[in-house]
Amino acid sequence: MTSAPAAVASVKDVSKTFGARKALNGVSVEVGAGEMVALIGPSGSGKSTLLRSITGLQSIDGGKGTITVFGEVVQKNGRVTGQVRAARQKLGMIFQQFNLVGRLSLFSNVMLGALGRVPGWRGLFGAWPGADKELAMAALHRVGVSDYAAQRANTLSGGQQQRGAIARAIVQGAKAILADEPVASLDPVSARKVMELLVELNQRDGMGVIVTLHQVDYAIRYCDRVIALQGGKIVYDGPSTGLDTARLIEIYGPEFEDAFWETKA
Repeated sequence: MTSAPAAVASVKDVSKTFGARKALNGVSVEVGAGEMVALIGPSGSGKSTLLRSITGLQSIDGGKGTITVFGEVVQKNGRVTGQVRAARQKLGMIFQQFNLVGRLSLFSNVMLGALGRVPGWRGLFGAWPGADKELAMAALHRVGVSDYAAQRANTLSGGQQQRGAIARAIVQGAKAILADEPVASLDPVSARKVMELLVELNQRDGMGVIVTLHQVDYAIRYCDRVIALQGGKIVYDGPSTGLDTARLIEIYGPEFEDAFWETKA
């Protein structure tokens, strides 16, 4: 009998304080392997802090809070552990501002996803193994930007760069993608393409996806599960179909009208 796959992330009683403000306040939540989950909430609700804490980019408060990623404890007693590097190898991280090296070609940026499994000198001199080069071109083709492989990243549109970042996660061999406002800087057409790619990776490749979104309509349309935060606490965790207008008004308050990009719920 095979054991169930480890959860993408298990967060237990986690808090994070910035000055007098509790960005996270005793948050506990688990995201299973293969889930497609949106984190939503008004500005300052804690959604990005939660995502960054899972990746170890943001340390949590000291105390009993713990964060586990694919069975590895990455935060405990207010400190990031030595296991965080191994855990990050399994996480493809996508950011609002793309995090590509502008002076490098799109192909070279995507190849950086292979750094975790090849000697550093190969990356320094661009002496990538042939199999990884083929994987990179296949990933670029899959996300629809292979024609721009030789082009400098900083000459590409935001949507093209974000698809390149997704291709990099594919080359990395990530088991899950954590995306922090990945469509906030994009026009609606490019945003839909990026969200559709994340859904495809989730459904076809079985990748877990955790994505913070300001656009509630996108969370409802593309994600099966939605976790809503308000004032550093989870106020909703359930199917996206359970978010009606009344519930969303409770979550967003005065920001309700700004929480939709295209259509009202």
